[in-house]
Amino acid sequence: MAFASEVLHSLLRRHQMATLHELKHALGTNSTMTVFRKLKALGYRTSYSHRGKYYTLAEIPRFDEQGLWSYRGVGFSRHGNLLDTAQYFVEQADSGLTASELEALLHVEAKEPLLHLYRQQRIERRQIGGVYVYLSRQAARQRQQRLPREARPVSGEIEESLLTAAPLPELKAAILLFYSLLDERQRRLYAGLEAHKLGHGGDRKLAEFLGLDLHTVARGRRELLAGPIDGRRIRRPGGGRKPAEKKSPP
Repeated sequence: MAFASEVLHSLLRRHQMATLHELKHALGTNSTMTVFRKLKALGYRTSYSHRGKYYTLAEIPRFDEQGLWSYRGVGFSRHGNLLDTAQYFVEQADSGLTASELEALLHVEAKEPLLHLYRQQRIERRQIGGVYVYLSRQAARQRQQRLPREARPVSGEIEESLLTAAPLPELKAAILLFYSLLDERQRRLYAGLEAHKLGHGGDRKLAEFLGLDLHTVARGRRELLAGPIDGRRIRRPGGGRKPAEKKSPP
């Protein structure tokens, strides 16, 4: 059985991480319990991203100052799984965290994990400035977090107040009305601006909210970040109906 542990150790050192299926294949077993017994003996960590699909040795990650390590787009955390990591970041944040702020830190969808923690009463949630902010449940710490958050000027970001299951109807109606008054290019650029403000996952959220193609939102964001924009042009060069050729009189 010591040989089996050596097989897993060698595999994970060589590839840095592996899925449960890959670990089973390396051991020549279909038993999940066998794999986890060997992993436990070696010391392991589970990814917080990709639904905990990946495993690595505890000795492999080189965590940054926030306790995070990423390898080939897969995230591992010194603080544990996604729920434990999300709770840690909320507790440590000077002014709490919104879902988009946590997504920018972890590069994974954060709304559902935060709601899950809130329903489990592991963190608190308050609507501040029209945006849901997640805070510590400890009264003293929560008070410390709320004061700087409430002192911030309203930034105009649409964040969760626009896109969550409990939005502000008046705000959504006003934004949709404003959006309907824009021309084609202005709509694209506006969507790109708001997507950029939301950070990770912003393109998808704006596309769903405004009924746009995902690529249109991404294009608007790229145009904004690329530099100066021609204020006279609506469509990109070559876009629109082709002009009819002038015919010479017979």
